[in-house]
Amino acid sequence: MKNLFCHAIACLFSFCFIYSASAQGQSGYKLSKTFKIASSGGWDYIAVWSGKVYVSHGTQVNILDAKTGDSLGYIPNTTGVHGIAFNESAGKGYTSNGRINNITVFDLKTNQVLKQIAVGENPDAIMYDKSTNKIITCNGRSHDLSIVDATSETVTSTIPLEGKPETAVSDGMGKIFVNIEDKNKIAVVDLKSNKVINSWSTAPGESPTGLAIDLKTNRLFAGCEKMLIVVDATNGKVVDKLAIADGCDGVAFDNELKYVFASCGEGKLTVIHEVSGDEFKVVDNVPTKRSARTIALDEQTHDVFLPAADMQPNPVAGQRPNMIPGTFQVIVVSK
Repeated sequence: MKNLFCHAIACLFSFCFIYSASAQGQSGYKLSKTFKIASSGGWDYIAVWSGKVYVSHGTQVNILDAKTGDSLGYIPNTTGVHGIAFNESAGKGYTSNGRINNITVFDLKTNQVLKQIAVGENPDAIMYDKSTNKIITCNGRSHDLSIVDATSETVTSTIPLEGKPETAVSDGMGKIFVNIEDKNKIAVVDLKSNKVINSWSTAPGESPTGLAIDLKTNRLFAGCEKMLIVVDATNGKVVDKLAIADGCDGVAFDNELKYVFASCGEGKLTVIHEVSGDEFKVVDNVPTKRSARTIALDEQTHDVFLPAADMQPNPVAGQRPNMIPGTFQVIVVSK
């Protein structure tokens, strides 16, 4: 995933709520509170599990109470951490550590680090697939997937891809779909044969990053440049394309509300209603904060979490601006 990583130091936390009077759109969502994390360090993915928010942050993962923002601990030594995944049945979590090319395995109850597993180069997104009991990392530099058996915690296969993998989602039946950002494609991977079995274009969508799936309608939602592409997960056909805000790097889907969320770095959360598998409607562009590019959805509360920071003015042409130290935060958008 397009990240904002920089060297980080050990973090001290101070949390507060900032309530916003943002006008509600048709979705009913608005900025409700902000959890501040007073430390330096870049970030990428964010994840929610069992009332806790796991925030990638430079060299560690910060763990927050999803309701209060209070610190519940951290996972250390995850240099260049990108993503977090959960294996509830085993009571374990996993992080993808982009600068040290490995996975950290940690205990979900104690947060204790249990093991590190070497994978491909610059592991970016990470996921756990329950149907195959596999941990998968999307390796941005080596252009492949590392497939890790969750029982033995060893790499059992490396699957080469035609370009840079961003995010992966599962159909729950042994296949995963992977956004290939630099090729404008979605790769279909069979985890039983460990092979790419298809490749689908996201055109007219370019640079697909965030990806989500509706298992009931078999629809994939690929966040592209200023556009969300809806793809039929059974045949790769583009079903719809919808305008979204600029700078999308994350997509989430709420199975109950039938909302697709696209988090966009220009400072908006685009909300799309899935009326049916063939009908989609943009219902809102909720103001968030510039740099709020990635997303996590709590499907129990329907709250949306977005990491962000204040950025330095006047960046070098062609480069992202640097964050202002001490301004890192997690924005909560609620219904």
